[in-house]
Amino acid sequence: MRRSGSPDHTPSTDTAGPGGRRRRTAAAVTAALLLPALLSACGGPADAAGAEELTVMTWAPSGTGATDRPGMTALAEAIGRELNSTGGLFGRKVKVLTCNEQNSPDGAAACAEQAVAERALAVVGSYSQYGDSYIPVLEKAGIPYIGGYGLSTPEFSSPLSYPVSGGTPALIAGSGRQLTEAGCRTVALIRPDTRAGDTLLGYLGGALKGSGIKINDIKAPERSNDYTSIAKKAIGDDKAGNCAVAALGAEPTANLLDPFRRLEPKRTQLASVIGSFQQSVVDSTGGDNGPLGGAYATGWYPPESSHVWNVLRSTVRQRAEGAVIDVSDPGVQTTWVAYEVLRTAVERAGNEKQLTSKALRSVLDSGEPIETGGATPALSWGMTNMLPSADSPRLVNTSVTFQRVQGGRLTLQREGFVDVRTTLAG
Repeated sequence: MRRSGSPDHTPSTDTAGPGGRRRRTAAAVTAALLLPALLSACGGPADAAGAEELTVMTWAPSGTGATDRPGMTALAEAIGRELNSTGGLFGRKVKVLTCNEQNSPDGAAACAEQAVAERALAVVGSYSQYGDSYIPVLEKAGIPYIGGYGLSTPEFSSPLSYPVSGGTPALIAGSGRQLTEAGCRTVALIRPDTRAGDTLLGYLGGALKGSGIKINDIKAPERSNDYTSIAKKAIGDDKAGNCAVAALGAEPTANLLDPFRRLEPKRTQLASVIGSFQQSVVDSTGGDNGPLGGAYATGWYPPESSHVWNVLRSTVRQRAEGAVIDVSDPGVQTTWVAYEVLRTAVERAGNEKQLTSKALRSVLDSGEPIETGGATPALSWGMTNMLPSADSPRLVNTSVTFQRVQGGRLTLQREGFVDVRTTLAG
């Protein structure tokens, strides 16, 4: 995944700012066969991995029309091809299984069951909001879950979960802080009318506590072709100090932006969390002349334009094999970071004759920091790194980035990472 000579850069942090040294290892994937009919929702090899072969899985929904992230599984396959092209991970070939999670509890459980059946070493860089369905399956089998998208409570509470970002909680808390600094007086939270969406209100409330800013909670359907009524509620009287933050999936947000463009609010400041929109959406909606001109955004990672993503871009160019992979998609970036963690952890456990999930977990639990080339601060899941929260102790990376659309590009509004740990722990 890494190439020698790639830039050595880590954005500074507001707290401890670890650097990132770009090391290279490379690797790959064997061709995927059809999944048995029992788990027909998932794709990937059905044959068991050999003794010198490491099997991992990545899942994400595709074809649902709501929260689709096909770029995540496509990138996992591309990373697998690249790894295997130079000898695999610590001399072991890598078999990457992919699974369509279908944005459903049953789909998530089926993917987890396939990971168990295929004796996967780990589930890496995946997306699902149904942690209650897949985490128990992985826990029973002892399979670590590295780098989920951070949509469900079990991702931040299970001892077998190793999140690489602060998930939606960190984004919403960061957005609240960003909008406070922007001078908002009212914040309309446009969020999905789901159980996962219900939690967002509490995180935003925590970030705005004591600021005097009023929250307008606007529930939106996950799937709709017409969000005009939602946009009208968010704009309201369109007074100065009125702000609206979108926390929907990428496709619903794109549909939401159309009525914002037609309604032409004069004073309402639009904001979002990265994942609801990214650079490709800014481009497709007209850049500075579109509804996202001047919009605020809170992300987990540096903007897509950062040279932190140079090696990711190279991997997509060389190994995607025709798959459409949007490098600005935070899901794609999360998959990349998660495989960087896997690479380092496997190297550290490389002397094991037969690498097991237990040995991999021991490395991850050691507390020894893992660098991600500047995409995040150094990551650690030791006991001293846990968040002092009964609900989300595994939320160890509480850093976000503040960005804004300027000159048609998402750029850093503030250099480095902003740590929202106190807000999340409060």
